[in-house]
Order: sequence, then structure tokens, then C-alpha cells
Amino acid sequence: MDLTIWFVVAGLLLVGMALLGSTLRHLPLTTSMPYLVVGMLLGPYGVGLIALDPLDNPALLHRLAEVAVIVSLFTAGLKLRVDWRDRRWLLPVRLATISMVLTVGLITLGGMPLLGLSIGGAILLGAVLAPTDPVLAAEVGVSSPSDQDQLRFGLTGEAGFNDGTAFPFVMLGLGLLGLHELGTGGWRWVAIDLGWAIVGGLVIGAFLGTVVGHTVVYLRRKHAEAVGMDELLTLGLIALAYGVALLAHAYGFLAVFAAGVAVRRVEHTQTGGAFDEAVEEIHHQDEPATNEETAPLHMAEEILGFNERLGRIAEAGLVVVVGSLLSLDGLTHEILLLVSLLLLGIRPIAVLLGLVGSDTTPAQRSLIAWFGIRGIGSLYYLMYAIEHGVPEARAADLMTVTVTVIAVSVVVHGISVTPLMNWYERRGRRG
Repeated sequence: MDLTIWFVVAGLLLVGMALLGSTLRHLPLTTSMPYLVVGMLLGPYGVGLIALDPLDNPALLHRLAEVAVIVSLFTAGLKLRVDWRDRRWLLPVRLATISMVLTVGLITLGGMPLLGLSIGGAILLGAVLAPTDPVLAAEVGVSSPSDQDQLRFGLTGEAGFNDGTAFPFVMLGLGLLGLHELGTGGWRWVAIDLGWAIVGGLVIGAFLGTVVGHTVVYLRRKHAEAVGMDELLTLGLIALAYGVALLAHAYGFLAVFAAGVAVRRVEHTQTGGAFDEAVEEIHHQDEPATNEETAPLHMAEEILGFNERLGRIAEAGLVVVVGSLLSLDGLTHEILLLVSLLLLGIRPIAVLLGLVGSDTTPAQRSLIAWFGIRGIGSLYYLMYAIEHGVPEARAADLMTVTVTVIAVSVVVHGISVTPLMNWYERRGRRG
């Protein structure tokens, strides 16, 4: 595709969404849905301007999806303004562990008879499709750090955690396919992939986020330094947390999410008081970035603002790509049945079982069960697996299933998000 045409298409897409973004908030649509349609129009079934073959060059999509996910995970962490010891963390942790393991297991049981997958291939498919997506779940997640609603907190926290906790099952599936070393009796998988990689990722991210957050606040308060470079600070901390975690053979996704949570915790502990009141205080300060009271909040909010804008750009590009990959070739009744089972059966069962005994209301459990939005995280895991040597014939089937799940999720969840969330909020006000 000629570079000039790319500039025109990208410009029209971004300008159009900037002009129509506020309008879409009042419609039963999400911003991802127009991107998906644009991708379909630009793909092989449209005008043919985008002709990507992910099986020939998985590295490109792998890296693009990787960047989009880590940016969105850092954003998700920054929005969760809750102390680490708060009981509200129990909800997303249960969703990202119990419910996710159940989801992987149920997809495995469905994928073997429906798609003729081996146990390794079925576990890999379950791991690819199990995590919910922080990129596309913004409409149902925490809207701002002041949002303490349990439903929104649970969905945002789940998406932040399970993009990392799905990784052990990706490695297990690859190992059973002979593409990853599991160790005798699976010891390496248990000790490294399941144990150290999760704990190490969380610890590394939390440590780096805390150190960088405190350092920046100190320099701003005491020396009026480290000001005006929030974009570099954001990208630097994301890259640092991700890179150090990978060097330590830990999960970078969890490290980036934990780093975002840690930066917000630095702000929370040093600002004190209600979030909205603290934000209002910023507007009454001449130099909020270096003021003793407002420096922590100013740092966190500037980082969050830049990261959200960056995430929206990444979302636009990746969903357009997903739309261009949609194809009727290889789409069978068995695949459609598995997609339906995932959204209408497997996700609700896994959530309801995972939340047995929790303090959530029936309405919250029902909405959490429905809003298991799949997206760019699944695309990343699939590209990761293909790069590690999944046979082309099997990779083509997994690609068809994954892209179909993402597209269906974007549409059905996008159509339902506005009316369902409006109903939930009206119900909450009446309560």
C-alpha cells in the first residue's frame, strides 16, 4: 500500500474519531466498533488496502499488540486508587485466578472435540482466549481514580491481572506441543512459569513504580526538578518495568500493571483525602507540579492523561488490523459454536463459580459474567505462540477462532455496554 494513501487513511480515521467520539458515548456503540468496520473495508474483503498475513510475518503483529497491551496495562494500574491491603482487591484477584483457570479448562474441554485439537493445542487456545482485555474494556472499567464502584474496579483489575496470569497456560500449551521446556515432571513449569514469573513480575513492577514515583515527587517538591517531561517518564517507566521483568524471566505484563498501581499508591499515600477534592486543589495552585501538596497528584494525573491518549491510538490501529484479518475462509460451524459457548456459557460459569461467597450483588455478578471482553491481549498471545513454532495448519485454525472471538466481542459487548451500564447506574442511584 502506498505510503501516501496510508497517511490519508490514518488522518481520516483519527480526525473522524476525534470529531465523533463524544457522539458515540450517547449511542449503543463503543469506539472500537467503527475501527473494526474500517478494518473490514480496508481488508481483503473490502478495497484490499491492508493485506497482512500474520502466519508469514507474526513478529510484526506480535510487537504491535505487545506495545498496545503494556500501555493499556499501565493505564489500568494508574486508575486503581486503592491501597494494596484493601479487601476490594479480592474481587479482581479471584477473577484473574479462579475464574481464569476455569475458563482455560472449559475452553480446553470444548476445543478438543469441536476443533479436533490435541490437549496441548486446546490448552493453548484456552490461554489465548481466557484473558479479558484492558484495551477494549475502558467503557466498563474504572472511569477515573475516584471511581470506587465494585463492578468497574473488578473488571479493570481483572483485565490488569489476567493478561499476566494467562501466560503460564500459554507456556503449558506450548510445552505439551513440544515447543517449550516444561522440565521433568513439569517442575520447571511449576517453579518458573507458574511461580517465579508471576511473583517476580509483580514485585519488580511494584518496586520500580514505587522508587520512580517517590523520586519524582521528591525532586519536584524539594528542587523543582523533573518537571515537564511526563511523556518521557511514562514511556521510561513502562519500558524499564517491562524490560527488567523480561531479563529476570518474569512476566512483563504483570510488572507494567504493578508499576502503574505503585505510582498511583505513591500519589494516594502522599496526597491523602478525597480524590476530587485533591484535583480541585490543583486548579488553585500556581505551580501544581512542584507544590508540596499537589506534586504527587499532578505527577500521577499527567502520566495517566498521556497514557490514555497513547492507548487510544494503539487501540485504533490494532482493531483496524483485526478487522482486516476477518475472513470467511476456515470459519466453520464448530468455530461459531465454540465462540458462542465462550461468551454465553463458559465465561458466565467461570465467573459465577469464581465469585461464590463474594460480597458482590447479583447484578454485579451478572454484568461481570457478561462483560468478559476479548481483544488485543488474545491477539498478542496468539502471535507469541505462532512465533514459537506452532505448525502453520494449526496456527491458521487458531487465528480464525481468535479473530472471530475478538470481532464478535467488540460487536456484542459494544452494542450492550451503554444500555446495560446505564441500567446498572440507575439501579445504584435508586439503591
